[in-house]
Amino acid sequence: MRDRLLTILILGFCLTLACNLLSVPKSSTPASERMPPASEASLFTPTVSQPIVSSTLDAGAIFYVSPNGDNANPGTREQPWATPGYASRQLRPGDTLVILGGRYILREYDADIITPPSGAENAWITIRGELNNRPVLVGRDDLLAAINLSGVSYVHIENLEITHDDQAVGEAAWFREGLEILGTPSTHILLKDLYIHHVDEFGMNIQDVDDLQILNTRIEYAGFGALGGPAGEYGGWRNVAIRGTSLSWSGHYYQGGDGSNRPYDRPDGFGIEASQGPVLIEDSVAMHNYGDGLDSKAENTIIRRSVVANNSCDGIKLWGDNSRVENALIYGRGDGDDTPTPWAALVVDQVEKANARFEIVNVTIDDYVGQNYLMYVQYDNSLPVQILLRNVIFSGKGTESPIYVNPASTLIADHNLFYLPQNEVVLTMGDTNYTCANIGTLGEGNICGDPLFVAPAWGKEGDYHLLVNSPAIDGGSSDDAPLEDLEKHQRSSIPDIGAFEY
Repeated sequence: MRDRLLTILILGFCLTLACNLLSVPKSSTPASERMPPASEASLFTPTVSQPIVSSTLDAGAIFYVSPNGDNANPGTREQPWATPGYASRQLRPGDTLVILGGRYILREYDADIITPPSGAENAWITIRGELNNRPVLVGRDDLLAAINLSGVSYVHIENLEITHDDQAVGEAAWFREGLEILGTPSTHILLKDLYIHHVDEFGMNIQDVDDLQILNTRIEYAGFGALGGPAGEYGGWRNVAIRGTSLSWSGHYYQGGDGSNRPYDRPDGFGIEASQGPVLIEDSVAMHNYGDGLDSKAENTIIRRSVVANNSCDGIKLWGDNSRVENALIYGRGDGDDTPTPWAALVVDQVEKANARFEIVNVTIDDYVGQNYLMYVQYDNSLPVQILLRNVIFSGKGTESPIYVNPASTLIADHNLFYLPQNEVVLTMGDTNYTCANIGTLGEGNICGDPLFVAPAWGKEGDYHLLVNSPAIDGGSSDDAPLEDLEKHQRSSIPDIGAFEY
């Protein structure tokens, strides 16, 4: 079911991407073996800086790797190299390495790790799997990573499957990470159509990067988390776009097991430390992670048209100034476990910058467990923030699950629908408690009522479209609201409340 949902979310994205990628200058290389340049125009909002885009690309040589090759060969299709690690070190700016279909065992540090040199602005290095015959890179013997892009620039990686060696036994099957950028910062990196799964630590472990795009990729069953990294030493994450990607099932695998023996208790789908951003997560899903769904400390974080569902801990957690969530669906906290926890569906907390701004617009939130705040803002931090809640459905079916906003903060809340049937207090801010009797005084258009979802769920996939009599229909405000909904359906001039337009 989750694969079907991901396919629906990224269909429109894939069509757009196919039209926007730049084309390679004409060459004698067969069309099936040419790849587009590894940069495209960003879809960031106008207030956010954009990655550098190259208008031309110098084509270099094309080399090949095959499971039946030999590293003493010249690397042609007729006489390919044998190992991706060796082959990657032979490339020069503008070159392309095609890894032919098959199974490649990676075990030797660091000979077997793909470690390309840098390309150039008009001469990217491309490493990709064979079209319609994606190769599988299997790591074993506790190898550090399959790909190391630390300190490189203008590199494009595409169409690879990376996982542990499931034919190995015991500790031989251990394999740490799919890809890493650590220590030395990297710039201008495109990662596309990758499937990274069943690794012991991070799917991608990234510390400092500028102009990174992760497109149409699945990172699942990673022991430490799908996508994350340590605190940056050179600005952290800057100009990052993540589109059409699944960041799911973190912690459900570790060293050959189901994750019950994992050393890290709360692996996130996405979890990064403080940086200036911007970071865009769009048309993506984060499901069934043993930690948070999406946890970003980056300033200028934008989460758009994404589903965050059935994660054990927080759904979405924001820490950085000028961050926004729009057209998102958040549900299923606890992932089927009703044990009371301090986690919430949506969190704005630990902000270290006074008057940092956060916007939550056309979002649908549904929580089953209760016994904690449905959403909280600066719960144990008195530093003021500015928070906008507009066109949001807040559905909390459990007890003791109101919304909390620190009284030092500035709250603008209008055209929201609240449904907390077991709670008298809907929202608390300082000494003021808002109930359904006085929720209209919180802001224009705020109402209480059952949103009438088609099929709400907990621990499994739900359907949060609206039924015909939902009070959310035509209840929203068009002020600063997105023109499309989560599924890219056009919204009416009077939009519905929540992520879906009826």
